[in-house]
Amino acid sequence: MALRSKRESTTTKSNDPIWEYCSRINGNRMNLKCNYCGLERWGGINRMKHHFAGDHDNVAPCTQCLDNVRELCIQILGELERPKVNEKECFQEEEKEVQMVGGKRKTSMDAFVTKGKGKEKQQPLNAMVKKREPVVHSICRFLYGHALPFVLVKSPLFASMMEAVGEYGKGLKLPSYHEARVTFLKKEVDNVNAMLEKDKKEWKRIGCTLMSDGWTDRKSRSLTNFLVNSPSGTVFLKSVDTSNVIKDAQKLFKLLDSLVEEIGEENVVQVVTDSASAYVAASDLLMEKRKKLFWSPCATHCIDLILHDICGLPIFTDTIKKAKEVCVYIYKHAWVLSMFRKFSKKRELKRPGVTRFATSFLTLRSFEENKIPLGAMFASEEWAKSHYASKVDAIKVGAILVSDDKFWKSVKYCLKCVNPLVKVLRLVNRDVKPAMGYIYEAMDRAKEQIAQNFNHQKIKYERIWNIIDTKWDLQLHRPLHAAGYFLNPK
Repeated sequence: MALRSKRESTTTKSNDPIWEYCSRINGNRMNLKCNYCGLERWGGINRMKHHFAGDHDNVAPCTQCLDNVRELCIQILGELERPKVNEKECFQEEEKEVQMVGGKRKTSMDAFVTKGKGKEKQQPLNAMVKKREPVVHSICRFLYGHALPFVLVKSPLFASMMEAVGEYGKGLKLPSYHEARVTFLKKEVDNVNAMLEKDKKEWKRIGCTLMSDGWTDRKSRSLTNFLVNSPSGTVFLKSVDTSNVIKDAQKLFKLLDSLVEEIGEENVVQVVTDSASAYVAASDLLMEKRKKLFWSPCATHCIDLILHDICGLPIFTDTIKKAKEVCVYIYKHAWVLSMFRKFSKKRELKRPGVTRFATSFLTLRSFEENKIPLGAMFASEEWAKSHYASKVDAIKVGAILVSDDKFWKSVKYCLKCVNPLVKVLRLVNRDVKPAMGYIYEAMDRAKEQIAQNFNHQKIKYERIWNIIDTKWDLQLHRPLHAAGYFLNPK
């Protein structure tokens, strides 16, 4: 019996190429795990195909799989839905498509809208190329003319659109402005709402998280996007202009309360916002009214604030300031930048962002990686002979990179303090797996790694630990994080 099961398993895997990209859980061929993103789902190999294809058909799309895997699954699923036609009928149909009518080809899009495999190979290769080239050129001109991103050609929606056009054949009347703006927009809204019903059923079954994401537009309005997250994925709920409520805890509470009411109090497990004082006060009022839900601050925002406080220490402020001066000087002068790229073999210096404090430490890491090229460039004969070398700002930058040993020691010190925290930031800021059950352990490991980086000499890392502990105790030390850690089998 065991031999028979093994033989059946081998046969199944060899027949379906998608078995290479997923694994069985406890040997059960109906309970599978994605080898790319780790998603575990019941439903067998067919459900995994929808997962890789990213068509949102009763399973969340894979965000990590390779493009060729996604295209293969789209092709397989498309072939399953297409009615089967015998080879003789297909050949006769294609022969009709290339007949000359009044000096023009009578063509159908499906003769050249293909994915590289299929019965179109029965046509002569030269005829296929001549037939396909002007159409593809026309499609590409549309992308170029409207400055659309080239990645659109990889979209399943783009492939679906072209297949639909091909199946319609000659004589398709293009959509009018009114149809695109009104008629079919309403139909698509209805379609999205129908898809949303599936998510709402899951919210009722296992609960969900209400999340907020604030930003400021070009008119300086404070806008907040509200989203609902569950194991099936994240759904955009609405965007609200919060300019007149963002600083008022009572108004924020009423807004959050109305959203919980809209989703259903019995469905909301937690509400996640940033840790601004108004949101903290509003969330306390919300938990007081809604006894079954929890408020949690955004872990990414909290860790970013930890990095912000660390940036305020004198050694970090001075080191980051010098690194910015070097970056600004090199990238401001085209000849200097070209020379740097020649010495660094086209490796770049990462320039710090305005709001994300982690980018400052990514800048310092790029300096450490380019320490030798930077020193060699400013000590080279080519640099000494250039007219830039005698300028005041160039002399200042050269002194930082060549003569200032304290700068490079400070870069090394800063990275020893912060690299473990940046790893935690990446963990909580990615969608590969839910981070709730890992934050406790990740923060403990980060603190331990910082101590190890300084051979447990407490005087070197004590201030860093104090900053971490302050933010952790005030914000990240939440009941749900503790429960997730306790229930995580890993």
